[in-house]
Amino acid sequence: MKILFSIKHYVFTALREILVYHHSSLEFRAKIFALIVAANQHPAQCDYALVHEAGMQIYKDKDRAKMLLLTTKEYVDKVHMQSRLDIDDLVEEIRNEVRQIPRYSAKIDISLLEPLIECTTDEDTSTYQIRMLEFLTELKKEYTIV
Repeated sequence: MKILFSIKHYVFTALREILVYHHSSLEFRAKIFALIVAANQHPAQCDYALVHEAGMQIYKDKDRAKMLLLTTKEYVDKVHMQSRLDIDDLVEEIRNEVRQIPRYSAKIDISLLEPLIECTTDEDTSTYQIRMLEFLTELKKEYTIV
């Protein structure tokens, strides 16, 4: 089963790099959404509906919004399956990408992430998600180019 997931992930990633315009920017946004969604051990359909809605607001294109949703799901699955990615690794990846490409800080839109907390019913999980939003807010402030 793990081999099948690895092959599927490899093919999906390779196709995304070839077929999706600005795939690295889309992947960065997916990581940000995945950070908040994956904090919830059992994400609801509400979470993914909000990611798709945010994708439509960002891109105004159904295909790119769907690609954002699928990529976000992929990262959430990676975190929950405890493969080679966990929340701390995801935080580090986001931090490193913003350090390397400071303009990515403009892609951190807290107003699109906040509604995801409303999908969470567990108080501890929502507190954790709020802390993640605070981290992203600080990261955005630190690297925003004025």
